[in-house]
Amino acid sequence: MGTSKKRWKLLGVLGLAIGIMAGCSSSGASSSAKNEITFWNPFTGPDGKNMQAMVDQYNKTNPDYKIKNISLKETDMYTKIPTIVNSKKNIPDLTIVHAERIKQFKDNDMLTSYNDLLTDYPDIKAENYVPEAWNIGEIESERYSIPLDIHTFGLYYNKDLVNKYLPTALDDNIVTFDEVKQVGEVSKKDKIASIGVTWLKPNFLSLYAQNGGALTEDGIQPTLDNQAAKDTFNLWKDLVKTGYTTKDGEDPTQMFLTGKVVFLPEGIWMQNQVKQSKINWGLTNAPQVSDDLSKTVNWSSSHQFVMFKDEKRTDEKAKGVMDFLNWVRDNSMEWAKSGQNPATLSLLENEEYKQMPQAFFLSTPEQQATLKIFDYKYNGYVSEALDAQAGDVVFGKLEVDKALTQMQKEVSAKVEKDNSNK
Repeated sequence: MGTSKKRWKLLGVLGLAIGIMAGCSSSGASSSAKNEITFWNPFTGPDGKNMQAMVDQYNKTNPDYKIKNISLKETDMYTKIPTIVNSKKNIPDLTIVHAERIKQFKDNDMLTSYNDLLTDYPDIKAENYVPEAWNIGEIESERYSIPLDIHTFGLYYNKDLVNKYLPTALDDNIVTFDEVKQVGEVSKKDKIASIGVTWLKPNFLSLYAQNGGALTEDGIQPTLDNQAAKDTFNLWKDLVKTGYTTKDGEDPTQMFLTGKVVFLPEGIWMQNQVKQSKINWGLTNAPQVSDDLSKTVNWSSSHQFVMFKDEKRTDEKAKGVMDFLNWVRDNSMEWAKSGQNPATLSLLENEEYKQMPQAFFLSTPEQQATLKIFDYKYNGYVSEALDAQAGDVVFGKLEVDKALTQMQKEVSAKVEKDNSNK
């Protein structure tokens, strides 16, 4: 995934090297070739091959402007962007960014609005995209991004183990935490973990929202030290304490792939790895407090196409960008093959796509409504805090109250220093 925690280091280094060479071009990224669009993205893992295949397909249509695909390591790309935009040199014509970063880029006056460009592309409109992915790109009546996909953190399950320990658990396609506990009471006797403790940021945020929590009340100051957050951490902490989960230091994904874990919360982007195993598996909603679909929350994010401001970008080149985005809307099957859910609703008419496990999350309007992007513009600071401390909290190394007080303080301090607040 562009958002996956685990990167293939070699591919990342190669992608960065290519990006640096392009970025150092004396003619600038936006004008590197007369009829070429420089496209930056963070797809340095296996999904990078799918994106390159899409670009190759588009370039074979002989467009006025061909796409030059440059994959950069995610952290390096985000480090380079502010410097390049401020220098007004070597700015890419088109860039993929994560949805949660759009507000910050906009408030720092770094983004070009699509509003005028969209008048000539009537099919790039809300009705043709997943609502949660589309809506995040509009701020104060200006459209700053076009969605590529919406990727979700769901729940993989071992069908054989579910049938053994709680056959009714998947009757409604919702596994509740109570059902996780029921399975755990039986499965731990066989030394089988009911649920894996995986990436805790999406696990925490999904449950936090179910508990009524919000990352901010005013759009600026974080709200982390509250009862909803305490309840969220305590539920996961109790699962660990009672022996229903994988243990600290264990690899939950590997254990799931070898039949030692019943439920594995993970991203849809992991399914190509899961497919390589010999287990009989399925994919459904993330663990929930309630079995009511209307209350279900599935943590999601989205890769979005943006254009950073560049006074050198011609109207003709901007039109070339739009031609590509318009083509992507009806030609995203290759991206679906990477395990992602393209944001375009036209794929719901594609029989091959409808057979893919991740298509479940877009299968109905009600299911689409469960997808939640946490669009707090300082989401990155929250992510850093959760990645640094959530594991210690869940595994009992750090008290819940102390951790939340510390997280609130740390995120607030970073928000205070952020230039986009000024």
